[in-house]
Amino acid sequence: MWEYTDKVTDHFRNPRNVGEVENPDGDGLAGSLACGDALRLTFKLDGEKKICEAKFQTFGCASAIASSSALTVMLIGKTIEEAEQLTNNDIIDYLGDLPKQKVHCSVMGREALEAAIYNYRTGKTLNKMLDGEVVCHCFGVTDKALEKFVRDQNLTTAEGVTDACKAGGGCGQCIPEIEKIINRVIGEEKAKVEEKPRMTQLQKIRIIEETIDREIRPILRRDGGDLELHDVDGDRVYVKFVGACVSCPVSSVTLKDVVETQLREAVSDSIVVEAV
Repeated sequence: MWEYTDKVTDHFRNPRNVGEVENPDGDGLAGSLACGDALRLTFKLDGEKKICEAKFQTFGCASAIASSSALTVMLIGKTIEEAEQLTNNDIIDYLGDLPKQKVHCSVMGREALEAAIYNYRTGKTLNKMLDGEVVCHCFGVTDKALEKFVRDQNLTTAEGVTDACKAGGGCGQCIPEIEKIINRVIGEEKAKVEEKPRMTQLQKIRIIEETIDREIRPILRRDGGDLELHDVDGDRVYVKFVGACVSCPVSSVTLKDVVETQLREAVSDSIVVEAV
C-alpha cells in the first residue's frame, strides 16, 4: 500500500481541470496505454501570451491523476518560457512528495508538457520515434531514452531508473544493461566536469563568439537567417535573430535546440540562451 501525502490524496479525489481545452493552443500526449499510463495535456494562452487554461485527460493510477492535476494548476498564469522550466521534480515538490515507485507519473506529466509546447510552437505532433536500441522489451525503453533519464534525473541505481520510467520493472532481464548505461553516463558526466576548467568571463565570451561563428551561423545562413550576440550575463546569453530567423515560426525551437545546445556543449551545461 502506497503512502500518499494529503495533497496527493486531495488532487486524486478532487482533480482540477479535468477534460479538454476547446481549440487549444498546445496539445500534447505522453505515456502509453500498453504500459498502463497515458496523459493528454491541452492549454490555451490569453492576450498576454500566458497560459489561462490547462486541462488533462489521463488513464492511470492515483499518482498519475494527482500529478496531472497538479501540473495544470502550476501552469496557469505562466508564459511558455516559464512553463518550459518546470521539471518533474517541481511537480513532486508541489505535491509534497510521491512514492519512489510512482516518480514515473511526474515524468509523464513533464513529457506531456514538452509535447504540448512543441505542438504550440510548430503546429505538429511530437512523435517520439524509438531512438536507439530497445533495452527493456517489457516497456519498450531504448538505450538513448535510458541515458536521458539517467542524466536528467541524476539517477545512480537500476531501482531509480525503474521508478522513473518503469524500465527493469518487468522481467528484470535488462537490469545488467541498465546498470552498464548508468555507469557509462556517470563516467561521461564526471569526465565533462574534469575537462572543463573554470574560465573567466572574457574567456567565456570568446568561446561563445567562436562557437556561434563556427557551429551556429552556418546552420542559420542555409535558410537565410542569422543571429547576433547581444550580451552575456553570467550563464545567461542574450542573442538577437536577424534575417529570415526573425519571422520564422520555429525560431524559439531553434533558440533552444540549436543555439543553446551548441553553447552548452562548448561552454557549460548551465548556459541559458534568451532572445532579445
